[in-house]
Amino acid sequence: MARWLNRNVMLISLSAFFADLGYQAALAILPIFLIITLKAPAYEFGLVNAIAFGGGSAFGYVGGRLSDRFSSKRIAILGNALIPLISLMGLAVSPVAAIALFSGGWWARNFRSPARRAMLARSSSTDDRGKAFGFLHALDIGGGMVSILILLLLLLAGLGYTQILLLTAIPLVISTILLVMISDSRMARRKASRNANVALPSAGRAAYRGIILSTSLYGFSSYSLGFPILTIAQQSSSSLLGIGSYGIYLGVSAVAGYYIGSRRWNYVRTLGLYGYLLSGLGTLFLALAYLSGQGAMALYAAVAVIGFSMGVVETIEPTIVSLIKKAGSIGSGMGALTGSRSIGIFSANVIMGLLYALSPAYSYLYAGMVAILAAAIIAYSGRRFSRS
Repeated sequence: MARWLNRNVMLISLSAFFADLGYQAALAILPIFLIITLKAPAYEFGLVNAIAFGGGSAFGYVGGRLSDRFSSKRIAILGNALIPLISLMGLAVSPVAAIALFSGGWWARNFRSPARRAMLARSSSTDDRGKAFGFLHALDIGGGMVSILILLLLLLAGLGYTQILLLTAIPLVISTILLVMISDSRMARRKASRNANVALPSAGRAAYRGIILSTSLYGFSSYSLGFPILTIAQQSSSSLLGIGSYGIYLGVSAVAGYYIGSRRWNYVRTLGLYGYLLSGLGTLFLALAYLSGQGAMALYAAVAVIGFSMGVVETIEPTIVSLIKKAGSIGSGMGALTGSRSIGIFSANVIMGLLYALSPAYSYLYAGMVAILAAAIIAYSGRRFSRS
C-alpha cells in the first residue's frame, strides 16, 4: 500500500463510496418521480433543489465550525447516521413528505462533509493532500456510478421506486460503521505535528479569499444534475436514458478527480481553467445541443464535460483550503467552503427552475455564463498563488 494511502484515508474513502452507493440512486430518481410521475411543474423541482442543496450548504458551514470545536469524527458520524432519511422517501405518501425527508437527509449529508474532509486532511501529509482528496473523490463518485448501474438493473428487473429507495439504506449504514472505525490517535499525531504551521503568506490568503468569493459566485451556477437528467429523459422519451446520463457524469467525475489529485499542478490555475471554466463551457454546450435538437449522445457528451469539471472542483477546492488553513481550523475552512455556496445554490436552482419552465436552453445559458465569470475571478485572485 502506498505511504499516503494509510488506514484512515482508506476508511474515509470507503465510507464515501458506500454513502454515494446509497443516496445517489435517490438523487437520480427524484426528478423523474416528481416531474414525470407526479406531474409537478419544473419550477417546483427547482424549489426542491433550492431547499435541499441551498439549505444543505448552510448546514455544512455549521458542521465545519462544530468539527473544530468538538471532534471531526463525532460530527461526521452524527451527520452520516442521519443520511438514511433520504431512503425513507420510499415510505412517503405525499410529495411534501418526500421532499421533507430528502431535504433532511441531504442537510445531514452536508453537515458531515466538512468534518469528513477535515479528518482526511489531518490523516495525510501536506505533500500527499492532493492524492488523498483525489482518491476520496474517486471512491466517492465511483460509489455513485455503481449506484446508478444498480438502479438501472433494478428498474429493468421491475422493482418500484419505493423498494429501491428503502434498499439504499443498507450501504448508508455501512458507510457510518466505517467512520466509527477511524483512528483518532492517527489524526491527533498528524495534527500535533503541524500545529506550528501558519497560514500561507499574503498570496495564499488572497487565493483563499478569492476561492471563497468565486465559490460563492460559482454557487449561482451550481444546479442539480436532475435538470439534464430531465432534459434527456424528455427529449428521448426514455427515463432510463435520462438516469443513464447521471452514470456518465459520475464516472467521468471520478476519473477526473483521481487523475487531478494524483499529479502536481498549480492548483488555483487548474481550478479556474479545468473546473469553473470547463463547467461553464460544458453547460453552454448542453444548451446548444438542446437548441439544435441533438440526440442523447450529444447531450451525454455535454454531461461528460460537466462531470470532468466537477471532479476537478471537488478535488482541488478542499486541497487548497487544507493547505492554507491552520491545522486547528481546517474544519472551519471546509465549512466556509461549503457554506459560501448556500445562497448561490439556493438562488441557482430557483432561477434554473423558472427558466427551465420557459425553455431548458435559457436555464443552461444562465448557469454557463455565471460559471465562466467565477473562473475569471479565481484566475485573477489566485494569479500569485504558486503552490503546486
